[in-house]
Amino acid sequence: MSETDTSTNDDLPMPPSDGGGFLFGDQPEPAPEPVPVTTPTPEKTGYRVLARKYRPATLDELIGQDALVRTLRNAFATGRVAHAFMLTGVRGVGKTTTARILARGLNCTGPDGKGGPTADPCGVCPNCVAILADRHPDVLEMDAASRTGVDDVREIIEACHFRPIQGRMKVFIIDEVHMLSRNAFNALLKTLEEPPSQVTFVFATTELRKVPVTVLSRCQRFDLRRIAQSELVDFFGRVAAKEEVKIAPDALRLLARAADGSVRDGLSLLDQAIAQGDGSATISEESVAAMLGLSDRTAVFDLFGYVMKGDVPAVIALCDDTCNRGGDPGIMLRDLAELTHMVTRLKTVRSLQETMDLPEAERTRGVEFAQALSLSALSRLWQMLLKGIAEVDGAPLQREAAEMVLIRLCHAATLPAPEDLLKQFERGGGAGQGAGVASANAGHGTAPSARLSSPSRGEDGGQRRVANGGWTGEHEEPPPPVPLMQAEPAVRAEPPRSWRALVAFVKECREATLHGHLLHSTHLVTFAAPMVEIRVDRPAPADLPKRLQNLLRHHFGPAWTVRMVDAPGEPTLAEQSAEIIQLHRHRSAGHPLVQAIMEAFPGAQLGDVKDHTLDDHYGLPAEEPPVVGLDPEPFHPEDSMDEPDPLND
Repeated sequence: MSETDTSTNDDLPMPPSDGGGFLFGDQPEPAPEPVPVTTPTPEKTGYRVLARKYRPATLDELIGQDALVRTLRNAFATGRVAHAFMLTGVRGVGKTTTARILARGLNCTGPDGKGGPTADPCGVCPNCVAILADRHPDVLEMDAASRTGVDDVREIIEACHFRPIQGRMKVFIIDEVHMLSRNAFNALLKTLEEPPSQVTFVFATTELRKVPVTVLSRCQRFDLRRIAQSELVDFFGRVAAKEEVKIAPDALRLLARAADGSVRDGLSLLDQAIAQGDGSATISEESVAAMLGLSDRTAVFDLFGYVMKGDVPAVIALCDDTCNRGGDPGIMLRDLAELTHMVTRLKTVRSLQETMDLPEAERTRGVEFAQALSLSALSRLWQMLLKGIAEVDGAPLQREAAEMVLIRLCHAATLPAPEDLLKQFERGGGAGQGAGVASANAGHGTAPSARLSSPSRGEDGGQRRVANGGWTGEHEEPPPPVPLMQAEPAVRAEPPRSWRALVAFVKECREATLHGHLLHSTHLVTFAAPMVEIRVDRPAPADLPKRLQNLLRHHFGPAWTVRMVDAPGEPTLAEQSAEIIQLHRHRSAGHPLVQAIMEAFPGAQLGDVKDHTLDDHYGLPAEEPPVVGLDPEPFHPEDSMDEPDPLND
């Protein structure tokens, strides 16, 4: 093209800068007016409950799971991360949270995008952000409670054959895995045993016993324990401080006790307690107790003390006050049972008296009760409370039923223990006194009347039988009952003067194992108090003589000696009793009256034959204690052949 043409072309208008033009009749459009730029206001998000807001995002934020955290950190540090995990524990201790932390740790790439698997995920890389937002394509969560079939598991198996889309590992989190069907478990076994290298399974369950052992053997198991009350109190205190809420320490302890080791349950209760207040005043223990439906803790201690003292008017007044304030009578009995358990623990485990898991007031008053009450009294109170709670739960009149249970507890607290009554009968002291207490005891159902009743002495004996199966004296009033908190333990007055009395003393000391071996496996060779020679059969322990000697020395002084000898000795007490029983059965079967009855009633069988002249413990004839220092005359069962026939009396 020539220069003239070029100059001519320069006079033509140029197209617009955006590439548009009007060469073909298009007219230029006027420029739009600038629109003012406004910053969009973010929408107000809804309130997030504390259980979601303070869900741990790292292993360091998990509370009360030190063993789990230590093991996972070492596994990531050494590159020994398992391909399948089984997380078990009660609700709300962090099973699903731990599974998500594992998923982030396996897929974290670090802030620079070059990091590898780590126990401390960064939280800012694309994988961490996506997993936190529950939208990562390679981390799949399945609720086994709603998807229990083989088809659901088949989808997981098919997805295992594909490589991850975005992350480094495919992580399958199956919650409540014990809800899967048997066929679903069987379909998962092969893949679970040999999964692809880019697949990790994390199972969570609250019912580990329902998971097949074939699945458990293919997983690395972690037991997440309940969180201690002291740790929950500290954690709830930190949460309340972040939320700028004032709450009393005793209220935090109530929440921690009600949470029962579950962090999620405790945070939900804390959320509810915060909603009760107005935001400025301190949340008190009374308001939390009212929210939880609990009785006042001081009132529970007072009720426990009144019950163990047998103060019925004070118990009824306190029960009325609790019910008038809106308390549930069933919860009141449950609080009483919980206190009984706590006092029993303080009595049996002395180290708990110095623990910081209990408030100072509870620890102080609980130790006082533990020192004043016997273990048998606490056990009896626990058993009666369990039955009473069941009665109240099924009663149409719960308040009245709770009062009847408390009255029964008061009367039972003023009764002596059954073993004390038996000792009183064995010593023969105060027949009318012992029988009168036995009648009251049988009336309240604390001991069987068959054990507490005695043979009738006739009209001259000054006793009469009452309707409840016990015996009472007509000329002697029983002594007033003594509350359990003031009862003194019985002390044995004198040492045993015969072998049978010694074995009975071991039974009184509640040495059940030792008593059983003495009864069935021990042959007396010489009894010359304070020296005893015995022969022990092989089933008995080798240290039986030493144990018996230590028991006798503890109660009667260091002069007692128990030696093992090789002489045959007497038959055991059990063998003697069995021989006597067989002898009586043989004699009774040959009695003319018994034979006539057997002929009149074909097919009838002779039952137990009882001889009231024998003792109640071992079924042997009554014995006269030997003179101390002399060998007792050996017992020969055939000597009793000349005794009068009890059927002819």
